[in-house]
Amino acid sequence: MVLGSHFDKPSSFFKQNYMKISVIGAGAMGGAMVNGFLKGDIFRPSDITVSNRTQGALDRFADSGVSLTTDNGVAAAEADIVCVAVKPWVAESVLREIKPVMDYNRQMLVVVVAGLPSATILEWMKKEDGTVPTLFLVIPNIAIAERSSMTFIVPVGASDEQTKTIKAIFDDTGSSLITEERLLGAGTTLASCGIAYAMRYVRAASEGGVELGFRADDAKHIVLQTVKGAVDLLLANGNHPEAEIDKVTTPGGLTIRGLNEMEHAGFTSAVIRGLKAGTHT
Repeated sequence: MVLGSHFDKPSSFFKQNYMKISVIGAGAMGGAMVNGFLKGDIFRPSDITVSNRTQGALDRFADSGVSLTTDNGVAAAEADIVCVAVKPWVAESVLREIKPVMDYNRQMLVVVVAGLPSATILEWMKKEDGTVPTLFLVIPNIAIAERSSMTFIVPVGASDEQTKTIKAIFDDTGSSLITEERLLGAGTTLASCGIAYAMRYVRAASEGGVELGFRADDAKHIVLQTVKGAVDLLLANGNHPEAEIDKVTTPGGLTIRGLNEMEHAGFTSAVIRGLKAGTHT
């Protein structure tokens, strides 16, 4: 399959600011993606179209400068990149709805639907002449709204340059990893479900801070800044977490006592078990 030449040089193409992207589905994930694109450096608001069957979900973008529609076909027809971010149980009907208006020689399809195999999508999208779209399975997390997502990308039938284009878009909204389809479920639980797990730690530590005597808002602020500091340290030096832990665990000190109490309660085991449970359908 040969796509338009504008996909061959993504960085120079982005600078021209005329790549069009449509996001079909304005729910939690689709809406977060739109917010991330609006805050990013690749798309102008006028380059973005958002589609949703109900007008209410679109109203929050009314003053953003993006194009809004309740017609998925309209959204899909003119975009260079068509992103479908809907619930799994409506994915088939939405994909079949936009298939007739899509031009597989010009457009790329990004599907943001957890647990939906590429083979199934390609079967749904196959046209009478046997052609299928250039497909990317993409799983961000909701931090994409703040350009802080960990996003997994699985290219299916895409060229290296097409993959660079899609990766550049999601690197602009956080960090992305090109991976194999077999690892997509693990990536989902580690990063997409994982953001909820991280927030549960923040909640627990904040509640602990209240028990220790801080006001609730102060406790939350302390925990958030502490978690941010831990992340910044690891990103800056690339160390294993245990190497940084060793720096603050003096013999017989408070930190090692606290860590050991958490381990006695099954902290590490609970985290791993939760991650593994998240991969089971």
